[in-house]
Amino acid sequence: MAIQIDPEGNEIAALLDLAGDFTAKNVLEIGSGDGRLTWRYADRARHVIGIEPNADKTSLAEKNMPANLRGRVEMRTQDLSQFAADVEASSPPARFDLAILSWSL
Repeated sequence: MAIQIDPEGNEIAALLDLAGDFTAKNVLEIGSGDGRLTWRYADRARHVIGIEPNADKTSLAEKNMPANLRGRVEMRTQDLSQFAADVEASSPPARFDLAILSWSL
């Protein structure tokens, strides 16, 4: 029997309660892991970049990404300092409406 994590939807309810509305926002998710939480809010967002230093987790996220989120969600194998350096070097720098760091510590 497969284990179902958070069947009651408490995680996403708490995230939406704390972060507010994701509708049409550019979101940075720090510590996105395998995307399990990302898939639960990303359909509301305009664009999501998930950063995760663990390449195995990023690969799993890319493999399991729902088809309707392809093109709207980017998963990157980077830690926050690497990502910040890339953003600083880009022209124009990336801008986000919302940054979340949830359940990753």
